[in-house]
Order: sequence, then structure tokens, then C-alpha cells
Amino acid sequence: MTKRTAKIKELFLKHYPNSVTELNYSNLYELVVSVMLSAQCTDKRVNIITPALFKKYPNTKSLAKADLQDVKNLIRSCSFFNNKAKNLLRFAQKIENEFGGKIPQTQQELVSLPGVGQKTANVVLIEYFKRDLMAVDTHVFRVSHRLGLSYAKSAAATESELAKKFKTDLHRLHQAMVLFGRYICTAKKPDCEGKCFLQEFCRSKKSYKI
Repeated sequence: MTKRTAKIKELFLKHYPNSVTELNYSNLYELVVSVMLSAQCTDKRVNIITPALFKKYPNTKSLAKADLQDVKNLIRSCSFFNNKAKNLLRFAQKIENEFGGKIPQTQQELVSLPGVGQKTANVVLIEYFKRDLMAVDTHVFRVSHRLGLSYAKSAAATESELAKKFKTDLHRLHQAMVLFGRYICTAKKPDCEGKCFLQEFCRSKKSYKI
């Protein structure tokens, strides 16, 4: 690890020592469903949607038997709700039919579920099991590129580069980068001279009017 990367890592962990997801959940089922819904949707919106969804369908057993249109209606304000509703039912049905009603705890098994890609699987494993993994969403992708930690063109390749560079504390760094990108290093009008504690390492600050 270079001194530059080590300092960036140190600062992330210093400013976000106990960072966790902003999604509201009370068990593994609720976490997986919430992360599935959060794809291209804000956590705030997901947290508005899920109370009614979880009240009516509190587990995979009930969700597996749900009416598709009813699920669509419950998550209608979420982006891509049609596809997400279909995936939620298929996800629950596969859990019941192939996993004995228990949500798997490995990346390989999680990604075999409908609607669960590698990023979703990693986020679940990071948040619930504290696995030493990196997950790359739009915030992590943006932040890592602005800081020059990666120039990879895909999320998967960016994930690989970050894991190799940071090596440890990946689960904490993932959430730190998410929060940093969500509230400070935003897509538009990043707070470069306000709350940013990584300005000296930024490779993109000349692109903004600061």
C-alpha cells in the first residue's frame, strides 16, 4: 500500500469509525430486500416503502405466496418497481424451494438468487456479517475515481482494485465511502472546501468551481 493510499484509508476510518447502512432493517430478510430495492433508488425512499411491505410480508414464506400486483403497489414509488417486484417474488420462492426457507450466507449462493448481484450480495455480507469485502455503488465508484484510487470502467473492476489497495477494513471503508459520496463528494456541487477532509488527494477538484 502506498503512503497516499494509507493516508486516505486512515482519514476515512477516522471520520467514519462506526459507519453502517442507512437502510432500516431488523433481520437478514429485511436487509436483503431493502438492498435489492435500493438499486438506483435512495435509501430514504426505500425506508419509506419497506414498513408496509414488511408488515404484510414479514418473511420469505409469506412473500413467496404474494400477489405480484399487490407487491408492485406496495413498492410503486421505488424506481423500476415492476422488475423489482418480480424479482422479490422469485427471490422468496427460491429461498423457500431451494434453501429451506433460510437465506444463504455466502456470496456464491446469494448471487444465485433472482435480483441479487455481486454488489447486493457484498453489501449484505458487509453489513450483516461484517465480512471483509468491498462493494461498489455509484458513490464508491465516483469517490474512488475522483481520488485516483481507481480508473477502472466497471464497478467489478473498481471493486477489485480497491480491495487490492486497501487490503483490510474493507467493510468499514465501503460504508465510509458511501456516506462520503452521498453527503460530501456528491455528483453535483461537491462540498470541496466545506466538509471535505480529502481535498489534498482529489484528482478532480479542478473540474469544480471551488
